[in-house]
Amino acid sequence: MSVRTVPLRQVPGDSPIHRLWAGTKLIGVFVLGLMTVVLPTWPSLGLVTGVMLVTALVAGIPLGAVPRPPWWFWGLIAVGVAVNASFGLAAAIVFLRAIALALVLVASSVVVIWTTPMAEVAPAVTRLMRPLRALRMPVDEWAVCIALCLRGLPLLIEEIRLLVAVHRLRPTSGRSDHPSAEMGIMDMVIAAMSSALRRSSEMAEAITARGGTGRLTATTSRPHRRDAVALVLLAIVCVVAITLSVVL
Repeated sequence: MSVRTVPLRQVPGDSPIHRLWAGTKLIGVFVLGLMTVVLPTWPSLGLVTGVMLVTALVAGIPLGAVPRPPWWFWGLIAVGVAVNASFGLAAAIVFLRAIALALVLVASSVVVIWTTPMAEVAPAVTRLMRPLRALRMPVDEWAVCIALCLRGLPLLIEEIRLLVAVHRLRPTSGRSDHPSAEMGIMDMVIAAMSSALRRSSEMAEAITARGGTGRLTATTSRPHRRDAVALVLLAIVCVVAITLSVVL
């Protein structure tokens, strides 16, 4: 039986994927994403999808961690296919390829989130963007912003789920005079904003108590030999995808 987990959170484990340096995974996502955007052919999309599936299997990602889009998501895709099909089969194929590209890019990012502690992302981003310091770019500030966004997304999802659950449990009959019976979209938006402000205040206090934002980029994680092997395998996949795209 699969266990449901909170999306955009690390899935605990000690697989070879978990032990890779965070910067190596970020490089992999960037390279695969760039290749599929520049060369959005079916062979390249298929190979990248295969890489994502193999990575998830090696990392031991449970089925419960896989997001399940609502029915209206697939309904919108079906409507888009139907609209584009009215202009010809080629237009429908191009639309499906664009959807596949978007799903592959999102899946590659989610795999990184599943297998990477959020505390390692900011130091990795800082190390990868170190050459930009020569151009006086705010590398540390960018890394801190990325780390805070990644840490805040799971909290935001949990708060939205809680608000939706409260909205569904509100009394709708028999107690029409109850305040929650009149809860509408604006009330949910205001509640979400209040919760976000409270969460941000708590996070700011926690960061200050731990030494400030500088602590977010102050770890000494660095690549190892296994990261070089992973990058070589990534290069082989890219060469194979480009070759198949050109031949086919």
